[in-house]
Amino acid sequence: MPDLERPDDPQDTAKLKAVLVLVATIAFVLSPFLAQPFTGFDPAQMPIPVERPPIQPAGYAFSIWGVIYLWLLASAGFGLIRRDTGRDWDAGRWALFASLAIGASWIAVALSAPVMATVLIWLMLAGALLALRHAPGGDRVWFAWPVGLYAGWLTAAACVALGTVAIGHGLGSEIAISWIMLVFALLLAMGFSLRLRIATYPIAVAWALAGVVAANGASAFGIAAGLGALTLLALALRQARA
Repeated sequence: MPDLERPDDPQDTAKLKAVLVLVATIAFVLSPFLAQPFTGFDPAQMPIPVERPPIQPAGYAFSIWGVIYLWLLASAGFGLIRRDTGRDWDAGRWALFASLAIGASWIAVALSAPVMATVLIWLMLAGALLALRHAPGGDRVWFAWPVGLYAGWLTAAACVALGTVAIGHGLGSEIAISWIMLVFALLLAMGFSLRLRIATYPIAVAWALAGVVAANGASAFGIAAGLGALTLLALALRQARA
């Protein structure tokens, strides 16, 4: 634990931030066990009930959270034990802490307030991307890769949430809004993949798109999602080899 008798010591501040990231990560990982199971926004909570829009991945795709939770937990533990005062690790900690702290309450909010939950998931994404922007050049398996997987899934999830809320409030048909969100998600994913160059980020988005393919089959929407997934996987492979 940091020595709080010297609050202005940069090393103590870094240690405190490392502790906070670990605490927020633990709270985030435990949050699914402290709330009712979340399987999507309740259709009854929106003016127009939305059961399963085309942009929503098949249920199996959400299993990626198991990997994300465990990897983030390992990352936070390693960061506290081995890199607590490292300047390169410290740079992205506040942003990551903010994202995870918001995430710890996200399921509880999503069960009762879809609009607020949508705002929060975009804030979570912003924090995760900012943390990636300042990720250390080394220790990629311990920081950049787990946070990249987290941010990639949030990119897809934030677009699904926004699309679902837009449909539920009558801003367009299910198929029209889903197409808009698919294109938007792909543009975001490609842009940030090229800028960040962290292979796990496009992999996570591609995994979500594979779930969209599974949910939509050989429809035009499913084929478009599949092509997007393949493009992102190719980009991830190229970045992993670099």
